[in-house]
Amino acid sequence: MKEKNGEHQHHDHDTMEHDQPERVVKDQQARHQSHAARPSDHSMHAPQNEAEGHGTHADHSGHENMFRKRFWISLLLSIPVLLYTPMLQMWFGFMMPEILGSQWVAPLFSVIVFLYGGVPFIRLAIPEIRNRQPGMMLLVSLAISVSFIYSLAAIFVNLGEGFFWELVTLIDIMLLGHWIEMRSVRQASGALNALAKLMPDTAEHIMPDGSIHTLPVSSLKTGQLVLVRPGASVPADGVVAEGESDVNESMITGESLPVKKIPGAKVIAGSLNSDGSLRVQVSAVGEQTALAGILRLVRDAQQSKSNTQILADKAAGWLFYLAIGIAALTAILWTFALGLDLFTLERVVTVLVIACPHALGLAVPLVVAISTTSAAQNGILVRNRLALESAREIDVVIFDKTGTLTKGEQGMVALKSINGVEENHALALTAAVEADSEHIIARALRHAAQAKNLKLPAVSDFEAIKGRGIRAKSDGREVWVGGPRLLELLNTQPDKEIAEFAEITGAKGQTVVYLVEEKHITAAFAMADVIRPESYEAIKKLNEMNVEVAMLTGDSKEVAKAVADELGIDLYFAEVLPEHKDQKVIELQKQGKKVAMVGDGVNDAPALARADVGIAIGSGTDVAVESAGIILVRSNPLDVVKIFKLSRASYRKMIQNLIWASGYNIIALPLAAGVLAWAGILLSPAVGAILMSLSTVVVAINAQLLKRLDLSQ
Repeated sequence: MKEKNGEHQHHDHDTMEHDQPERVVKDQQARHQSHAARPSDHSMHAPQNEAEGHGTHADHSGHENMFRKRFWISLLLSIPVLLYTPMLQMWFGFMMPEILGSQWVAPLFSVIVFLYGGVPFIRLAIPEIRNRQPGMMLLVSLAISVSFIYSLAAIFVNLGEGFFWELVTLIDIMLLGHWIEMRSVRQASGALNALAKLMPDTAEHIMPDGSIHTLPVSSLKTGQLVLVRPGASVPADGVVAEGESDVNESMITGESLPVKKIPGAKVIAGSLNSDGSLRVQVSAVGEQTALAGILRLVRDAQQSKSNTQILADKAAGWLFYLAIGIAALTAILWTFALGLDLFTLERVVTVLVIACPHALGLAVPLVVAISTTSAAQNGILVRNRLALESAREIDVVIFDKTGTLTKGEQGMVALKSINGVEENHALALTAAVEADSEHIIARALRHAAQAKNLKLPAVSDFEAIKGRGIRAKSDGREVWVGGPRLLELLNTQPDKEIAEFAEITGAKGQTVVYLVEEKHITAAFAMADVIRPESYEAIKKLNEMNVEVAMLTGDSKEVAKAVADELGIDLYFAEVLPEHKDQKVIELQKQGKKVAMVGDGVNDAPALARADVGIAIGSGTDVAVESAGIILVRSNPLDVVKIFKLSRASYRKMIQNLIWASGYNIIALPLAAGVLAWAGILLSPAVGAILMSLSTVVVAINAQLLKRLDLSQ
């Protein structure tokens, strides 16, 4: 539970501290690694094992090697067909030598190409037929089947010249398009495999007698002590028990600089140790580690469907019926005009080929794969694809104050010394007196002194004065440190300068701590929940993106106003009880605004769930994480800005790809039907296949450009 109260009584040890449990998102790492380890186990000849419907076509990673092999073999088998096609010989002015049965070369090799490279498309169309969800596979199958059957019939029934060369080139281009598509998806998802490889295979277990035993990482148990040598990867989540070192966590958290680890610091499985040696007590292993959670979240987000992808699926179905309708109309009109001949059938086949939504099946999934892996590389984990897509529509972001915009811990924010006492001397002396105290304000004062590299004077004769402060001796002088109640005990009053300082800080809801030497007040310290340095830039950038920022806190109005004024936030809600936080979200939603909520504690969970987009910072509790659609691995408000940038950029790419994937049909379908035949402009099935595949290539390249997006700018 996160206690938020602006009235801090110095040295009141019953204050509840902010609970920040281990940042672990449950996962099944072994399951992911098994998927990554077998990229070719989805057979084209077993469609019943595939996910059904249009989603079947969206999952291509298992087919890349197979389509590549079938493309090259089919292309090789297509060469004799092209060489022994009279039309091509006439166009390019060459003649092939006559051999026994040369008239059967093109038909024979075309049959082989159809059975080897074409029939798999028909097999993959079966789930679309079974689920009554027509898509790209059904259109491809229809096109190659019609052209194959007609070409065979042309030989035996004298329908004219078949178009075997168009058939084999169509199949070749389809195979090439699928290979390019699945290769692009695999490359987009490559970050997942890179993450999986971060985990070492073995760990060095430190036995109770001090000896070291090497064992598989899968055999580690919580509570065990492991040795992490310089340059080695951390084998499991844990806490540093001994040693100091810098650890590179960039591949997991997006943190660009190595993080200093000292005893008591948490380490993440898969992070890379630097030049120090660490002894780590294991706190989570296997599927419980943060890395395993990242793998699962990224994979699930890539596989989940967004609103745009649902639109793409519907568009594929609409395009199927549109193609069938135009093909039927083409057949009827040309039959009336010329009769049912090769030309008419060629127009019908070309319409079916042109309408094939191959690129449509790639348009959204590829952007999803790239955006979710890019997010993970920047410390943003997407639990719900709809949350990332909806982020572009957000009007207002509500930040929980404590632990989100602020560090959730006390820090010294101001210092005032008088009577010629140097500020550094006053701070060093106060930190020395507080040396043995574990109170949050005592720790804050010591950290402030450490940040300035101050040398602490020698002190002795410590005495805690319950509820009032602490007394000690330095250079034979009595020194006290405490709050207003200490001054009451000592019956002393601050002079004008210190009194004004205390009044100003008190108006901001900050706690004042006094340094008293020989019953004379020589310095005063203002203590408050420290604002994160990144919060200032985050608020500024959000405002520049026309996103309103609001702040929500259980602290007093004075504290809330002080923080809001400091950060430039106009809208803030103070003294909000935990059970009423979600009501503030509802208030803004009733104004017609799309609301995002950023929080990190149990108290924030209802508001996170109520918001249009819930964003949990990773250092928060498991409840908050499970209530959010997006999780920030780091407690950095600037990562919220990255979410909006990525959401807007990925949506633009999706729309652009949908236009490229289906927009060309507006021009191509009429041409395929032969509306400009009178002008000598006709599209053959082969040219139709090339145009369709070009749209696929454009979609793939356009999606890859999303990788260039710099979220840090």
